[in-house]
Parts: sequence; structure tokens; C-alpha cells
Amino acid sequence: QVQLVESGGGLVQPGGSLRLSCAASGFTFSTYGMGWFRQAPGKEREFVAGISWSGSSTDYADSVKGRFTISRDNAKNTVYLQMNSLKLEDTAAYYCARSYVGYSRGSLYNYRGQGTRVTVSS
Repeated sequence: QVQLVESGGGLVQPGGSLRLSCAASGFTFSTYGMGWFRQAPGKEREFVAGISWSGSSTDYADSVKGRFTISRDNAKNTVYLQMNSLKLEDTAAYYCARSYVGYSRGSLYNYRGQGTRVTVSS
């Protein structure tokens, strides 16, 4: 079955960096678009970034553009989210997700992991 396992979350100061990883299994990873979502306490889940199956195309939420970078390693069945210049408002649980088709903010993502928590605090 499809499994997505996130790691790399933690506590970081404003302006700091973290890299999240998502290890995928149970499907042919290299043929699916992947994405990252986040959900802050009391807020709805929101799209953060998406990447095409080949890694050649990406999409970002306006709130993270220029600060976050999504990438993937198809040989390792892993998708990453490099987060730089972190802000207080980036505090959330971050989830990776597999798309049904596509990779952009408007695509349907039909599997997600359990999430990893990111806390930005001074």
C-alpha cells in the first residue's frame, strides 16, 4: 500500500532553515507528482509546493516562493522540502502527498503522510 513518511521537522529560530524529507513506498514513485502541504493550528490545510514526476516542473504557494524549494530523488523514492528564511507564520504540521494527476496547487492529491511538525520560534 502507499506509504509516505515525513521527517526533518523540529524547532528553529526565525530566519533559520530546515529540510524536510518524505520517503515513499508502495507505488512507482517516479511516475507521480508529489506535493507538500501544511496545516497550522486552527487553520485549514494549505498547499505549499508541488513537483512533477520528473522534477522538471514545480509550483509554489505565494507565501513560500523564493524561500522554499521542493526537489525529489527518484532513485531514493524521496521528496524534499528545503525551507529557508523561516518565519513565525511557517509554524505548522507539514505533510507530503502523492498526486492523482499533475503536481500543481490545483491538482488532486489522494494520499498523504502523517506529517512532521515545524515550529518557528525565538
